[in-house]
Amino acid sequence: MMESPAATARRPLLLLLAALCLRPGLGLYTVNAVYGDTIVMPCRQEIPADLMFGKWKYETANDSPVFIAFRSSTKKNVQYDDVPEYKDRLSLSENYTLSIRNARISDEKRFVCMLVTVDNVFEEPTIVKVFKRPSQPEIIHPANFLETEKLKMLGECIARESYPEGNITWYKNGNILQPMEGVVVMSLQKIVDQSSGLFTTSSSLQYKPTKKDAKAQFSCRVTYYGPAGQETIPSQPVVFDIHYPTEKVTIKVLSQRNMIKEGDNITLKCSGNGNPPPQEFLFYIPGEREAIRSSDTYIMTDVRRNATGEYKCSLIDGSKEDSTNITIHYLDLSLTPSGEVTKQIGEALLVSCTIASSTKATVLWLKDNTRMQTSPTFSSLQYQDAGNYICETAQQEVEGLKKRKTLSLTVEGKPQIKITKKTESNKSKTIICHVEGFPKPAVQWTITGSGSIINKTEESKYVNGRFSSKIVISPEENVTLTCIAENQLERTVTSMNVSAISIPEYDEPDDRNGYNREKVNDQAKLIVGIVVGLLLAALVAGIVYWVYMKRSKPLPRTVSHFLNPPLNSHSPNLCPQSDVSGKSEKAAAQNFQTLLRTASKHVAKDLGNTEENKKLEENNHKSEA
Repeated sequence: MMESPAATARRPLLLLLAALCLRPGLGLYTVNAVYGDTIVMPCRQEIPADLMFGKWKYETANDSPVFIAFRSSTKKNVQYDDVPEYKDRLSLSENYTLSIRNARISDEKRFVCMLVTVDNVFEEPTIVKVFKRPSQPEIIHPANFLETEKLKMLGECIARESYPEGNITWYKNGNILQPMEGVVVMSLQKIVDQSSGLFTTSSSLQYKPTKKDAKAQFSCRVTYYGPAGQETIPSQPVVFDIHYPTEKVTIKVLSQRNMIKEGDNITLKCSGNGNPPPQEFLFYIPGEREAIRSSDTYIMTDVRRNATGEYKCSLIDGSKEDSTNITIHYLDLSLTPSGEVTKQIGEALLVSCTIASSTKATVLWLKDNTRMQTSPTFSSLQYQDAGNYICETAQQEVEGLKKRKTLSLTVEGKPQIKITKKTESNKSKTIICHVEGFPKPAVQWTITGSGSIINKTEESKYVNGRFSSKIVISPEENVTLTCIAENQLERTVTSMNVSAISIPEYDEPDDRNGYNREKVNDQAKLIVGIVVGLLLAALVAGIVYWVYMKRSKPLPRTVSHFLNPPLNSHSPNLCPQSDVSGKSEKAAAQNFQTLLRTASKHVAKDLGNTEENKKLEENNHKSEA
C-alpha cells in the first residue's frame, strides 16, 4: 500500500488529534497497550448491591456485539465465550477487570463492561489502543561511492514492524535534508503485514554530492507514536566515498636533504586532488625528449649537475600539470700540482688550488694536518717546505658536499758541508761537521796523521734537512780531518787541518759563520788590500816630503837618489844635508826609512799568512777519488 507524500505528512497530526480525543475525561476511556504486553481494562462502573452478573463484549464494525467473558456474582464462577482470537488469553477478576494477554494489533477495539441487576443493565465502554515500537532504522543497499555532478541512489532507510506506521526523515551531518529537484530526491513507502497488522516503512534517497560531502555523515530517523506520545529512533550514520575529478596536480621532491648534491637520489612525487586520486602521471624530465609515464612516484639515482632544471608532471590526458625547479649542487676542486712531487732546494714552485661550485664555498689549507693561514707559495724551496699539503673545500649550505686533494711535496738537495772547530781546555778539540741535504746524507769521518778519537761520532737530530756530526780528538801532531757526506744525489767531501795540542793554533780561525772556502778567500782579499794600502800610504808620504823640501831649498841631490836611499844601517841620511837645516833633513830621512821598513815587514807577514791559508784551503777542499 502506497501513500502520497502529502498524506504521509498529515498522518502524525491525525494521530495526535486522535490521541487527544481519546484521553480520559475528554471522551471514552482509553487504555494504551504495548504490542505483546497484557491489556488491563477495569470496569469503571460501581458494582451495585443487587448485581446478578457481569459481562464483557466488544463491538465490531457493523456494531454487532461479541461477548467474550461472563462472571456470576452469586456462584462466583467465570465463563469465557468461544472466540478464537481470545482463546486462552482472557482473565476476568472479581471486580470485573478484564485482562488480555499478548496484546495484538487486532485487539485495538471498543470493549464494553456490562453489570446486570434485576432492574437494570449498566454499561461502561473502554477504547483499547495498541502501539508497536519499530526496529531501529538502518540504511540498506548503500552506494559504493557517489560522484559529484551525478544524481545517484545513496541508499534506502527502512524501519520494520511498527504500529501505527512511522515516518522517515533523512539527515546530513545532523541537519534535515529537504527535497530539492535534481539534488535531493526522496521516496517513502509503507507496507503492512496482513497477518500481524504491523507496518514496515522505507525511504529511498537519491543525492547529488559535492566535494564538501567527502566526509559527510548520512543518517535517517523514524518518528512514531507510542504509549507516551511521539518518539524518534535514529539509524547509525554512514559515510560515503565521494568521487570527484582532479582539479589540481602537485609535484614534490622527496629527498633526505633540503639541498641536493651530485650523487644523491631524487624521488619525484606527483599527486592530484581528485578522489580517487590519479594512479598514473606523465613526468617531464630535463634532457628527455618524451614524457615518461609512471605511477605517482618517479625515482632518479646518482644525479649529476646536468639534471638541474624544471621538472613537470601532469595527468595522463595532460589536462592538469605542475612544475618545480631542482638544483643539483656540485663542487669541483683542482690542485696543481698534486700527488707526489719532488723538487730541488732553491727551486720555485707555483701551487694552484681552484674550485668550481654551484654556490659559495670555503677553501682551507692544511700542512701535515695543521691549518695554514694562507695558501702556500714557494719562490725558493727550502727543506722545511716539504710536507703533505691538503687543499679542502666545502659548501656550508649543502650537507656532506666536501672535496679535498693532497700534494705530497719532497724537497731534495745535494749534501752541503761546513766544518767548525773549538778547543776544550788545551786538551782536546771538538770538530763539528754541519750537513745539509735531503735525503738525509750519510756522514763518514776520516783522519790522517797521528792522533786518537776520544769519543765516538755523535749526531744531532735531523730537522728540516739539517743535522751535525761531531768528534772530539786530542792530536799530538798536525792531522787532517775529512768529513764525507753522501746521499742519492751526490758525494761531498770537506777537510780541515788540525794542529797538535802543543802547537800554536794556526788552524784555529773560527769559521762557524761560513764555509771554509769562503773564509780563506775573504782573508786573502783582506791581506792584499792591506798591502796595497800600505804601499799607497808610503808613496803619498814620499811625495809630500819631496814637495816640502823643494819649496824650502834646492835639493843638492837628485830626486832619484832620494827615492832610492841605501837601505843599510850605515847610511842614516836619505838625501844631502843643507847648510842651514842639516839636522831636520836627517830626521826626515830617518822617518821615511822607518816607514818603508814597517811597510815591508807587514807585507812580508801578510804574504806569509796568505800562503799558509792557501795551503789550508787546498787541504780543506781536496776531493776523494
